[in-house]
Amino acid sequence: MRPTVRQATAQPQTMPTGSPMVGDLLAVAARAQDATVEEGERRWQERANCLGVDPDLFFPERGASTREAKSVCGSCEVRAECLEYALDHAEKFGIWGGLSERERRRLRRERASARRNAASA
Repeated sequence: MRPTVRQATAQPQTMPTGSPMVGDLLAVAARAQDATVEEGERRWQERANCLGVDPDLFFPERGASTREAKSVCGSCEVRAECLEYALDHAEKFGIWGGLSERERRRLRRERASARRNAASA
């Protein structure tokens, strides 16, 4: 569980001399930065077409149609960000960026192959 900004800004412990311990200050700063990065990282979700749509639509039962969920994604202005988020966070379930789990696996394999080919060239 990620710390909240409130937790991250807790007062550091002090040494007997009254000065904060450097390690504590660095840990507090790192937690605050992590919380800020994650918040900024997900800001695209506020502009997504799926905002307010029943989440079950994007997590269909095995073998069920994904057409309706993909149609919501089709004209979404943040489709690319959504897809990259799913790829970066190894989302294994649901429709993200207009792609199913199987389609994202295929895309990951294609990208890995392209990186290997570029590295060997």
